[in-house]
Amino acid sequence: MQRRLPGFLLAAAAVLSQPALAEAPVNRARGLDLTTSAATPAETRVASGSRQFPIYLTSYTWWDNTPPGSAEIARPVLRQRAGGTGTCANPITIAVGHSIVNGRQTLDYPEGTRFYLPRLRKYAIVEDVCGDGPSPQGGPCHTGHNGHPWLDIWIGGKGVSPAESDSCARRIMAVQSAIINPPRGLPVQEGEIATKGCKVFS
Repeated sequence: MQRRLPGFLLAAAAVLSQPALAEAPVNRARGLDLTTSAATPAETRVASGSRQFPIYLTSYTWWDNTPPGSAEIARPVLRQRAGGTGTCANPITIAVGHSIVNGRQTLDYPEGTRFYLPRLRKYAIVEDVCGDGPSPQGGPCHTGHNGHPWLDIWIGGKGVSPAESDSCARRIMAVQSAIINPPRGLPVQEGEIATKGCKVFS
């Protein structure tokens, strides 16, 4: 099961000085033996057990998921399909890079890892993977963007057109702050991203 990063993501990454990402497919891998390892970016403590650091955020939709026109995910934790409203109790599905070595899959952040994205005012949870076929470690989701971890958040979009979903994806794509293992009680803009205004905050 495989989808390719939309052309506008590749073009935007190139503009932002990312090394060439042409032909970088995304695979929602499943059915592989799993070990986990955590990424180790430069982090700033924001609360006990929490860290804040910059990430590169992109998104995927109902229209460009694998398979297209679905909400299938690779590593279900809270649900069997991608979803969530962004609250602490109902975080949105997020995909992370991964590697496969000797048939063994390792996620950049273990499934169930939680994030908070201040620019979107959303909580998110790792329930999916983003990567390149049998060697995802060679693709952009695992290698990151200009030294920043690359996260890919589900924005939905079944209720809007593919063009509207793509427009929303462009709007939220950026290097921005994330909090790993966030505390409860942070501001939330509740709802599916693509169908609830695709709001961003400064």
